[in-house]
Amino acid sequence: MEERKALDKAQKPKATGDMDTEAFRHYGHEVVDWMADYLSNVGSYPVLARTAPGDIQLSLPTQPSKQPEAMEDILADVDRIIMPGITHWNSPGFLAYFGITGSGPGILGEMLSGVLNVNAMLWRTSPAATELEQVTLDWLRQMLGLPSPLFGVINDTASSGTMYALAAAREAIPGLHIRQQGMSGRPEVPRLRYYASQEAHSSVEKAGIVLGVGQEGLCKIGVDSSFRMDVAQLEQAIEQDLADGWQPFAVVATVGTTSTTSIDPVAQIAEICERYGLWLHVDGAYGGSAAVDPTMRWVLDGCERADTLIVNPHKWLFTPIDCSVFYTRKPDVVKAAFSLIPEYLRNTESADDAVPNLMDYGTSLGRRFRSLKLWMVMRYFGQEGLAARIHEHIRLGQLVAQWVSESPNFELMAPTLFSTVCFRAHSKGLDDEALLEALNERIMNNINAAGRFFLSHTKLHGIFTIRTAVGNLRTTEQDVRDLWGSIQAELARIHEAQ
Repeated sequence: MEERKALDKAQKPKATGDMDTEAFRHYGHEVVDWMADYLSNVGSYPVLARTAPGDIQLSLPTQPSKQPEAMEDILADVDRIIMPGITHWNSPGFLAYFGITGSGPGILGEMLSGVLNVNAMLWRTSPAATELEQVTLDWLRQMLGLPSPLFGVINDTASSGTMYALAAAREAIPGLHIRQQGMSGRPEVPRLRYYASQEAHSSVEKAGIVLGVGQEGLCKIGVDSSFRMDVAQLEQAIEQDLADGWQPFAVVATVGTTSTTSIDPVAQIAEICERYGLWLHVDGAYGGSAAVDPTMRWVLDGCERADTLIVNPHKWLFTPIDCSVFYTRKPDVVKAAFSLIPEYLRNTESADDAVPNLMDYGTSLGRRFRSLKLWMVMRYFGQEGLAARIHEHIRLGQLVAQWVSESPNFELMAPTLFSTVCFRAHSKGLDDEALLEALNERIMNNINAAGRFFLSHTKLHGIFTIRTAVGNLRTTEQDVRDLWGSIQAELARIHEAQ
């Protein structure tokens, strides 16, 4: 008969309290030791989880536990059940999508946030959470070289921030009163139109769905040879929409698009927005972070004229997910779009707007203490340390781009502005696009199956393109050299087998 593990005092019959602090201390030490071992050895795991769909679910009981289970068993199941199904985003070989890092100071900040367990909806529900968020985001503003004043709040993702920005832009349309009266059943409300490039993130289109503008309300503007929004086409589209009875109200520009990390000409777009009275939102979720390196400040040229701007520290500032910063020059408009204070949340401290209630700037009432981990990351590394790491990632990306450019068997598919490289194998004499797509997909899948690296892909002008994105603190030059060697060897193996 299997021996039953000892239970803690809090798990005994008739107990009604929490885990006692000595038990917490014991397990806490175990968990921190486990975390440290994991970070030390994360590169030894296959980056991409090797479980089949349903494996984790089948490993778990179909019914919840009726009796307490020993913490020893619970932690053992993390290794036995959970870990096989983890794709290791903290691995040096994670080069898919955008490589991210949950850094040591950020992880510790997340732990402190968990133990404090505050809800930062009102200033009074945790003054430190509200005020630290304001100070930390002003520090980040300074690091990015953005002008003052900018009001900032932290959201879960850029997708939420984009929706909030477009909701504020809709609120700013004079005379429509959409917040109060809605959009349906009102013949006096014209069809609304907003604009983004064909390379903009899918969350831009989703925001239109949620806000009632609809997918047809988004006009996707073509891009130039460098995948940047075509400004002339933008203005032509606005003029045509005005003639056709649409009401343009916003433009979304991107600093670091998801596929190619291209940068839209924000300053030129800002001029058009100012000329036509449109709200300008900039999605700098990925590329904006690079501006902490003074040599990269140019990536945010024109963003000082944006009405709203997003930067994601969880993408490239080594802060554990989720942490997306939303800046605005017009906090009064954002607040007007969202502020709704029931009687049970009214309080004297914020009655005269002397202090902000962060719940007023989005749909979420509950708000995690996300600024704590960002504050700790910024203090631990300092601006110079953050800049040095981003500078190194860009150097590694440029190195890969150089190897691709110099190889007769590969080609770059987009400019490499940051540390993300878009490329494909294109052997001499092989020009059939269907065969090239099959070849490149096979190379990528075989690299991923080998376990050391994880790459992702996109399609550029309909062409299958491999992406490698350096953004993890643990990725070294040796890692990218090994990746390049593996890709070349894989191409050679495929050709030899044919």
